[in-house]
Amino acid sequence: MTATRLRSTALRFAASLLPLTLLAASEPPPANPGPGDIIAAAPQGDWARIPADDLLVMDLAPDAKGRPRRVVIQLMPAPFSSGWVSNIRKLAAVHWWDDAAIVRVQDNYVVQWGDPDAEDEAKAKPLPAGIAKVPEGEYVFDRKGVNIAAGNSGSEPWTGPDAYAKALGFSGGWPLAGNDDHVWPVHCYGMVGVGRNLSPDTGSGAELYTVIGHAPRHLDRNIALVGRVVEGIEHMSSLPRGTGALGFYESPEERTVIRSVRLATELPEAERPRLEYLNSSSESFVAYARARANRKDAFFNIPAGGADICNIPVPIRKITQ
Repeated sequence: MTATRLRSTALRFAASLLPLTLLAASEPPPANPGPGDIIAAAPQGDWARIPADDLLVMDLAPDAKGRPRRVVIQLMPAPFSSGWVSNIRKLAAVHWWDDAAIVRVQDNYVVQWGDPDAEDEAKAKPLPAGIAKVPEGEYVFDRKGVNIAAGNSGSEPWTGPDAYAKALGFSGGWPLAGNDDHVWPVHCYGMVGVGRNLSPDTGSGAELYTVIGHAPRHLDRNIALVGRVVEGIEHMSSLPRGTGALGFYESPEERTVIRSVRLATELPEAERPRLEYLNSSSESFVAYARARANRKDAFFNIPAGGADICNIPVPIRKITQ
C-alpha cells in the first residue's frame, strides 16, 4: 500500500471512530464507503442547525497552561425531560452556576458539577424561584407521540440485539430506546443527566453530570437525561479523577472552578456556537447508521452485522459559513 493510500485509509478510519471530525470530500468516494465518507458526502439539506436557544455554554477555569476550556451542551427538546430542562434554563438565566465547580470525576463513568456545598444546608446556594419538582413518571414518554426510526428492521439492521430495550432508534437526532408503550433517551457517551438523591427525589437540574465512559445504560429510566455535550467533551474527559468514594474530590483544591454558564442567546452573536447535526430522518443518516453497523470499508475484514445504539453517534459539525 502506498503512503498516500495508507494515509487516506487512516483518515477514513479515524473519521469513523471520531464522527465529530469530518473527512473532507477531496477524493472520489470508495466502492464501499465508510461512515466518514458518507458524512463528508451528505448534502447540506441533510443537516439541521441547532438553535442557539438550545445551547448551554459552560466556561471552566483555564487549564494549567492558561488555555480556555469551553463546553457546549445541547438541551433536549420537548417532550423529553421538559420539566428539568425548564429548571436548567432558569438556573442559567440567573447565572446560578457561576463559581460553582466540577465536584466528581469517576473513571469510565461520569463528570459531575454543581454547588460544592450542596450537602451543607448552612452553606448551600439557594435555588431561584420557580424551580419545579419533576415527577419520576417523566423519565419516559408515550411512544405514540414519538416517531423513532426502527433500528432492527430492513435487510441491513442498524443495531444488534439490545439488553436494555425492545426498540431502538433516533428522533430529531437523539438516540432513543423503547418498549411497546414508552420511549426514553439513552445514556450514551457525552449525554448530560440530572444528579439526584434516593427516590422519590428526581433532582432539580442544579447538579448535572456527563458520561465519559462506556455507556451506563442501566441508568436509563432511573435518572433524567436533559442534553448532550456537542463541543468540548475533551475538557471533561481529561480532568483528574477524584480519589474519594464514587470519584468525588476530597479537597477544594482538586476541583475545577466553573467561571460561567450561559444560554448561547445571552452571548454576543459573534461568540455564539454555530453547530448543526446530521438529520436522523435523512437518507444520509440512514446510510451512515448502516455503515456503522456493517463496516465494509477498506480497514475492515469482517462486518459486525450490528451496532450498539451508542456506537452510532449523531454527527455534529461547526457551521463555517
